[in-house]
Amino acid sequence: MSQDSPPVFQVEHVTYAYNNQIALKDISLTIRAGERLAILGANGSGKSTLLKILDALYFPQRGAVRAFGEPLTEAALREDARAFAFRRRVGLVFQDPDAQLFSPTVWDEVTFAPLHLGLPRAEVIERAEWALDLLNITKLRDRAPHRLSGGEKKKVALASVLSLRPEVWLLDEPTASLDPRSQARLLDFIGELTREGKTIITATQDLDIVEEIADRVVMFCEEHEITSDGAPHELLSDYDRLVECNLIHAHRHTHDGTEHVHHHLHPVSHRHAH
Repeated sequence: MSQDSPPVFQVEHVTYAYNNQIALKDISLTIRAGERLAILGANGSGKSTLLKILDALYFPQRGAVRAFGEPLTEAALREDARAFAFRRRVGLVFQDPDAQLFSPTVWDEVTFAPLHLGLPRAEVIERAEWALDLLNITKLRDRAPHRLSGGEKKKVALASVLSLRPEVWLLDEPTASLDPRSQARLLDFIGELTREGKTIITATQDLDIVEEIADRVVMFCEEHEITSDGAPHELLSDYDRLVECNLIHAHRHTHDGTEHVHHHLHPVSHRHAH
């Protein structure tokens, strides 16, 4: 998309609190089409809240958000046409798939959103079959989601968004609860979305995956503000900042009567030749 096109999201001085407990404080952020953005931060720093605001599940208490050049407000989304248009373009995959999955079968789950957004039934069936096949979970189509493993639930949650074929993917801690093989497959899936030119916004504290999934990183510290914005290798090399933001920790031990401190962090460069 041309740089002259409006940003996918424009967040301007957004503040949000839960029962007077600040979750986001004066957040400003511009995200353009095709960007791969990682939102780094420890638990409770505001990452998930920001994703829910971008998905219009929450609305700012102060500040404003625009999506695709239009105000993203509760009033605007009361209009069915505008709400449906937005929901077709933006999809959120929750950190906990149990918070997302509610239908009696996997098939019902994957077809629910496109059916309720008014897509033709034949197209919905085609999209659902494609999504199940792409994630290699066709065999689960008649299973109850609550009886699946954590990794299977995550794939069903991905398929339920994939069936919408959104332009923008919001991923909340996508590797959480996945075994190593499932994590590798998820990273391959994100790679496919990248090749299709999708906008991918990932909230994570898994530093090992950042360079694979993002070209730009914004970092939250515990004050619920964005404190850094830059290239992954730059931010991941700033050990003092990572410690300050509680993304790595200093492990102390005693050797020969002397106390030593080591920072626990996977090596920054984690690329593979393909």
